[in-house]
Parts: sequence; structure tokens; C-alpha cells
Amino acid sequence: MKQSLLSLLKEVDTPTVCNAIEVAQGKRGFNSFTRGTMIASDVTAGAITGYARTAKISAIKPPSEPPETIKKRRMDYYRYMASAHLPALAVIEDVDFPDCIGAYWGEINTTVHKGFGLSGVLTNGVMRDLGDLPEGFSVIAGSVGPSHGFVHVKEIKTQVTVFDLVVNDGDLIHADRHGALVIPTEILPKLEAAIHHLLETEKLVLEPARDKDFDFAKFEKAWTAFEAART
Repeated sequence: MKQSLLSLLKEVDTPTVCNAIEVAQGKRGFNSFTRGTMIASDVTAGAITGYARTAKISAIKPPSEPPETIKKRRMDYYRYMASAHLPALAVIEDVDFPDCIGAYWGEINTTVHKGFGLSGVLTNGVMRDLGDLPEGFSVIAGSVGPSHGFVHVKEIKTQVTVFDLVVNDGDLIHADRHGALVIPTEILPKLEAAIHHLLETEKLVLEPARDKDFDFAKFEKAWTAFEAART
């Protein structure tokens, strides 16, 4: 991924990227995005983008496997996260969903993952320690709760599903307080130009609409130009 595209993706929100993907594809119907309302650890933070490092966790019941198996998998998980090709973010499916009770993402775990160089996490699970999470590491989660339950890692580097979004290891993710999406690989060469085109096209309506003397006649003119530009 070009540095200019990476920088641009960090500057724009996820709805903008969602629309820009359709511009790049030349049609509507892009559907690789989360469904439902997610919770951001910091609503003022910008977007996070990077290549997915995937895993599955559970917390409702104690693990049934031997302790040494659980311990080894935990260390394998952290080794996997630490070896990520950057930019990267964790994408974690809590298999207890929608009845998640164990907050895997608190002050310690977020700080560790930030130390590994990851930019954040996307999860359908639980976060906690709000106010104590490190700056520059965003958590986009399914809920907030006080307990870690019996949280343990079940699978590493596996296909996961977060709010109906299917994610594979290495998928390019864009996420913010609106949710997340997977950026199709084939449109990457066109995406930067598509984002710029989208932003310029939106100005055709936004700038007149912000004028004090805006009225229907000016709206009609602006909307005609907007429609022509985006088709």
C-alpha cells in the first residue's frame, strides 16, 4: 500500500471509504461492512486502518482444555500479534456473542498490543478500563463491561466474523466509531483517486448548503451538478 494512500485513509472516516469504494468499483452494492451499532473507546479518535491479525476468544466458561494448552496458545497468540506486518490491527471474534461477558480489551492488553505496533482492535466482544486505555490505540467493540470472566484464546489466524463482517488474516481493514469494512484488494490502485473525487464531488452540495442565502433554487442547481459529477 502506498504511503500516500495510508495517510489518506487515516484522515477520512469509514463512511467516506465505504462510498469511495463504490466510486472505485463504478457501482453501488459494496457490502463488506459491519452491521449494527458498535462502541468506540474514543469517539474523538480518527480512523484505524491496517492488515488484520485475527483470533477467536471465549469467556463465559472456563476452558476445557489442559492449562498447558491454553498457556501455549496464549503465547502463540501474542507472538503472532507481535510479528504483524504493519500497519496492522487485531480483529477478534468473541464466540460468546451476543452474550459476551469477558472484557479482553482493558488497560493491560491494549497497552501490550500498542507496544507491538498495532493501531487498534475491532471486536464484537467487551472492553473495559475506559479512561485508562493508551492514547493512539482505538478499540471498536460490541459492548462495555467490568469483568474479564474466563477469557481465553480459542483460535489464532482464523476466519472471524464481527458484526456480520467476515474477516480473514491479512485483509485490509478500515474502522472508526461508525463500524468497519474490508477494503477489496482489487480496487487499491484506484482508491486514493476515488476518495479525492468523492470529497470534491460532495463539496458541490456542501459548500452552497452552508451559505447563508441558500435556498431551493440554489439547492436544485447544486444537486444537478452533484448528480452529473458522480455519474
